[in-house]
Amino acid sequence: MGHEPSPAAARSATMRFITILLLLPLAACVHAPPPQVTAPRFSAQAFFVGATRGDGRLKIAFSAAKAVTVAGQGHVEPDGTLVLDQTVTGAAAKPEQRQWRIREVSPGRYAGTLSDAAGPVTGVVTGNRLHLHFHMKHGLIADQWLDLSADGQVARNRMTFARMGVRVAVLDETIRRVS
Repeated sequence: MGHEPSPAAARSATMRFITILLLLPLAACVHAPPPQVTAPRFSAQAFFVGATRGDGRLKIAFSAAKAVTVAGQGHVEPDGTLVLDQTVTGAAAKPEQRQWRIREVSPGRYAGTLSDAAGPVTGVVTGNRLHLHFHMKHGLIADQWLDLSADGQVARNRMTFARMGVRVAVLDETIRRVS
């Protein structure tokens, strides 16, 4: 004859199971940016001047990943500000235009704006990696890590979007200099 667990033991086991299910999505939020190399040093002004093309995948929580293409055209103004105009296709129903305006304010430190951000953009260079941080509309916080290849012609872009500390989307993109 079988042994039935007590109602208290059954409730306890059920609560442990529910707790594990609730914590699993948080485990997926742990993100370590890709490892960095030390050379060459990432310079946004040098990499993004001229034409660039990014091909990537945007994965939003609870939906399938979507292909994203970003065509960029950049120039540096006399005061050292990088102006990067981009056309993003694939993530929305129609192409979206955005503009970055960033400048190196001290060695390895950037500040600027992004047309679809809700506040300032800040950045820090460590070796071949540029880490950008900014707030987006609708309460999203964006962290972007760009790792420059040894030849300086390609950058891997890994961008995460979080709301209230929970990662809700990830963009993984390869950006190539066209000109």
